[in-house]
Amino acid sequence: MFKMKFIIASSIFISFLVVTSIIKNKTRVIEKNISNLSKIILIKTKDINEAQLDFHYLTSPAEIEKKLTIIGFDNYQPIKYSNIFFDISDFTEIQNKISNLENIYEKKIQKK
Repeated sequence: MFKMKFIIASSIFISFLVVTSIIKNKTRVIEKNISNLSKIILIKTKDINEAQLDFHYLTSPAEIEKKLTIIGFDNYQPIKYSNIFFDISDFTEIQNKISNLENIYEKKIQKK
């Protein structure tokens, strides 16, 4: 009788230990996923906020007039359309071309 109660109690205890560890591992994985997703969401909201701030700041006529009065109308020169980069890949592509041309020019000078 004592052995039967001991076996039942120990089997219940062991089953609770196993179930608890399984639940703990699953919740840890879920918490890691939530943490990663929260980081991604924070980065995206930061990007959106910065883009909205840039848009509102740069498109404000009052800000443009302030900048023009600070630098003066004589010193104001619009940027050439060819100097505006729409993507970082455009900028890096041009930088690679410039660096390749500089390398070719250096090689020509060294040969002379």
